[in-house]
Amino acid sequence: MDNGHSVAVLDEFSLSAPTVANAIPRAILDLYKEHYEALVRLACAVVSDDAAAEEIVQDTFLAVLSRGWQLRDEEKALAYLRRAIVNRSRSVLRRRVVIGKHVPRQAPDMPSAEHGALTLLERDAVVSALRELSGRQREAIVLRYYAGLSEAETASAMGISQGSVKSHVSRAMVSLREMLGPQLT
Repeated sequence: MDNGHSVAVLDEFSLSAPTVANAIPRAILDLYKEHYEALVRLACAVVSDDAAAEEIVQDTFLAVLSRGWQLRDEEKALAYLRRAIVNRSRSVLRRRVVIGKHVPRQAPDMPSAEHGALTLLERDAVVSALRELSGRQREAIVLRYYAGLSEAETASAMGISQGSVKSHVSRAMVSLREMLGPQLT
């Protein structure tokens, strides 16, 4: 919200185009210079965006100028500008809502495609390594970790003791670590 810059742009425009400068009533130019910053703050309070607020104020002044608006009472003119700026700010917010409804968004919990590909490769490596294990070791690992059974449930499902489940799982983990190396954590 640099009033000096924005007013300078208007002054440069006025000075570089003398026929247009004569068409801008001095009272409106003075109103712009005097109240620009406050009007931008007003717009910014509504839209929460400095650049959009500056654009709203400038567009409002341009609309006033294009309609050949005559300034008779500065207080009424300022009230009119404030109302017009608030209305334009609301329009900006409505457009944002409409645009927001139509912008496709990726679900925040959705992993990237690369993550999915890496997971698939890791899973393939683990499945291949599981195939290299003995039948009992593979069965103990699958029941214990993939099916989520406790040691007692795994022992019951395999028809062996809990100590045997622990042995099979332990030997299987050693073999998997050797086959998969640092991939297995």
